Amino acid sequence: MELTEYTIKLKKYLQDLKQVFEENNPPEDRRDKEFFVMVKKKTSPIYDLLEIWQELALKFIKENKISVHPNQIVSTKENMELLLMHSYYIDVRRRRYMELNQSVLYVLDQLLRAIES
Repeated sequence: MELTEYTIKLKKYLQDLKQVFEENNPPEDRRDKEFFVMVKKKTSPIYDLLEIWQELALKFIKENKISVHPNQIVSTKENMELLLMHSYYIDVRRRRYMELNQSVLYVLDQLLRAIES
C-alpha cells in the first residue's frame, strides 16, 4: 500500500532531519541565497511527499474509521514542515525540536499500526 510506504519514508526523513539538526551549525547569515537554494533543493521532495501523504492518510482515516484523528494528520504535516526548517536553520531550542520530532514520530507510528491491523 502506498500510504505505508510514504509513512515509512517520512520516518526515515525524520531521522535524517534530526541528524542534520544535531550535526550542523546554524548558517552565519540567514539571508544567504546559496544556503536557501541548497535547503530548498534538499527539502522539496519531502514537502511533495508530505502533501501526498496527508491526502492519502486523510482518505484512509475517513474510509476506515481508525484511532487516528484527521486533526492529528494535519498537525503532523505542519510539525514536519517546521522540523524541515528548524533542522537546517537551527533556530529553535533542542528541547522544542525534540518535542516536535516525538510528536511526528508518534502519529506516524500510530498510523502504521492502524494500517497493519
